[in-house]
Amino acid sequence: MAEIADRHLKKDVLELGGSAPFLYLAGDNIDKVVEQAVTARTDNTGQACNAAKRFIVVSDLYEEFAERFTRAFTALKTGDPTGPDTELGPMSSAAAADRLEEQIQRALDNGATIHRPEPQQGNFAPPVVLTDVTPENPVHHEEFFGPVAVLYRVEDAAVALANDTPFGLGSYVFISDQEQALRVADQLEAGMVLVNEADAEAAELPFGGVKRSGTGRELGHLAFDEFVNKKMVRLAGPVE
Repeated sequence: MAEIADRHLKKDVLELGGSAPFLYLAGDNIDKVVEQAVTARTDNTGQACNAAKRFIVVSDLYEEFAERFTRAFTALKTGDPTGPDTELGPMSSAAAADRLEEQIQRALDNGATIHRPEPQQGNFAPPVVLTDVTPENPVHHEEFFGPVAVLYRVEDAAVALANDTPFGLGSYVFISDQEQALRVADQLEAGMVLVNEADAEAAELPFGGVKRSGTGRELGHLAFDEFVNKKMVRLAGPVE
């Protein structure tokens, strides 16, 4: 698509997916953070470009967060999307479910640890939590487009790990200090940063990324400039 647009000298806006980091750096209300983390990962059964996919937690908060998040996430109920108790519907296709399962298996073959309920038949992908994923694991730099969450424990290199991805669409930061939140947000290589909230996109806010997550912006006032050619007219005074 980009090649066709470039060939005809047409502007283009491309949104090409992402592997959004969810940084939990500080804060006492771990119940809210876990709730927000589950919400950030389960939009559209995890098949959302800007969904949180890599959960990066500082060491002193990691154990409690990992235990609570894993318990809550793997307990989500999959089933008929019209059912009143369903929390995760099926994948978009059999190919999507198979592709996700292949990624999970490659992660395990390269040393990852898995936490998940029993798989179901059909195009359902059970909610999966992966730990022990190292930078050498091939899935470390991939996007899981389905209900798979990868947990990372860090000491003091949270931002470096967050930026260790070819993608740069969405990102999430949970932290107590607002000034520090702005410093972290400034360092993140992402087109969008949500601080202390998830699922907060809106029509008036620009949507788009950097790196392999695309070019240009949708939505908001910034999107207006993407779809128009602007003309400059400079008007001098009358000729005397």
